[in-house]
Amino acid sequence: MGHMHDKWEHRGMMMETSMQEQQDGQLPPKPIAYDVDGKPLYAAPTPLPSQPQVVHMTRPFEPVEIEISSDVKKKHDESMRNFPWLNLSDHEYILSAVHRHPIGLWGPILVTTLLVSAAFTLVTDYDVIAQAFGISEQSYGTIVLIAVLFAALALIGGYLAIWIYTNNRFFLTNESVIQEIQNSIFSHNEQTVSLMNIEDASFSQRGPLQVLLNYGSIRLSTEGEESTYRFDYVQNPKRQIAILNNAVEAFKNGRPVEDD
Repeated sequence: MGHMHDKWEHRGMMMETSMQEQQDGQLPPKPIAYDVDGKPLYAAPTPLPSQPQVVHMTRPFEPVEIEISSDVKKKHDESMRNFPWLNLSDHEYILSAVHRHPIGLWGPILVTTLLVSAAFTLVTDYDVIAQAFGISEQSYGTIVLIAVLFAALALIGGYLAIWIYTNNRFFLTNESVIQEIQNSIFSHNEQTVSLMNIEDASFSQRGPLQVLLNYGSIRLSTEGEESTYRFDYVQNPKRQIAILNNAVEAFKNGRPVEDD
């Protein structure tokens, strides 16, 4: 009986101590059980085994390389042989190469022919011209030299005018539209528009001459920046616009862009 009395007395003292600590604002951990002597038993936290820290790192995105079929590669290689100066992707090829109508060559050819003919007439009929204008025939050698230089400059100028005119070209590929603009000998620029960005494509023919000779202008408008591209003196513009619209529709719908 004395032993049980001591145990209950000890437990009462523990309860008084716990209540006092609660009043003081200190909350010790609660026991989970008591032993035979009335002593509290507490649960000790089990230490977790140390694990190596794992750091997740991201790799840069690597685009999947598109497989190029043998047919597309053949068309690409042929386009690069015919137009080596164009910057085409590995799976891009030319569908249509649009050149300017020959009607635009008439002007420089006509002017060059008239100037060379005038120089040739001055040399061959110098005696008649000298008598008509009272020019001394002793200056014939000087006149011949001037006429030759004049004819050479006329030929060079005519050739450059034709070269500038013919170097304005328009290319339609299975992915984009490429326009080469040659304004002068030292002024050249290239415009590339993706088929995805083309919002509207149209052509126009103005006047009886354009209708009879079947040439006109092509006009493209793009989305976003609302840019407009124009290419004049196009041969058979109706057919070229039909090819272009078919290519744009196929490209936007994810279908292969086929040759016409």
